[in-house]
Amino acid sequence: MIITATELKNNLGKYLEMAESQDIFITKNGKSIARLTSPAVNKLALLDDLVGIVPHEKAIDKNTIREARLSRQ
Repeated sequence: MIITATELKNNLGKYLEMAESQDIFITKNGKSIARLTSPAVNKLALLDDLVGIVPHEKAIDKNTIREARLSRQ
């Protein structure tokens, strides 16, 4: 779910309860600034799900990652 910072301030209790079951992305001036998430989520299991997404034959170094990130902004 995506909400504004003002919406979060006005309804903090509601969003704290919702964060137990889903991530809450907070925006300010149209840009994402934070994510409210449950500490119970197993972050390592999520990372394990990402294994295999990047092809092994493609060489990826810091510069390649940086260029890809900058091109998305």
